[in-house]
Amino acid sequence: MEIRTLMAKKQSLMEKAMAAAKKVITKPVAKKPVAKKPVAKKPVAKKPVAKKPETKQHKQYQVKENEKYMCKSQISHFRKILNEWKLELSNDIERTVSHMQTDITAYADPNDRASQESDMALELRNRDRERRLVKKINSTLGNIEQKEYGFCNACGEEIGLNRLLARPTATLCIDCKTLEEIKERQQAK
Repeated sequence: MEIRTLMAKKQSLMEKAMAAAKKVITKPVAKKPVAKKPVAKKPVAKKPVAKKPETKQHKQYQVKENEKYMCKSQISHFRKILNEWKLELSNDIERTVSHMQTDITAYADPNDRASQESDMALELRNRDRERRLVKKINSTLGNIEQKEYGFCNACGEEIGLNRLLARPTATLCIDCKTLEEIKERQQAK
């Protein structure tokens, strides 16, 4: 008999627990808003970011109705973009040279000296890339003078205004450039 009473008690306890669980489940519990403690941020030293000069966004050209591809207004628009870009890059190169000449400091700590040298090496690498870009801009300006600007060097088709606005120094249409990149990837393997 004891077993039956124990079983009956256990069953009544289970029923009470189930009833309590149902009450809890059916009642939506309102969450109290928890105030977040402000976390103090540690100051982080900013590293010099190498800027990519070829990703610069240029002013959009508004194509007029019935306008011929590479008409005088389009040519002058791209000539203006290229000259402004060339001037900006030249100023950056001059600023870097003067900065490197005036900022020569002999640090006693080898870590500081190594940090300064790596910063200068990075800066020189960026300026070398910009120097090559200035040569490419000069070449593109020469193409404008020869009335060859805006046409693919490989197939002779129009490069397209959108591509030229994204990359004013482009010499290949998107199809020829894609083929060239595929060939480069295959040769690299």
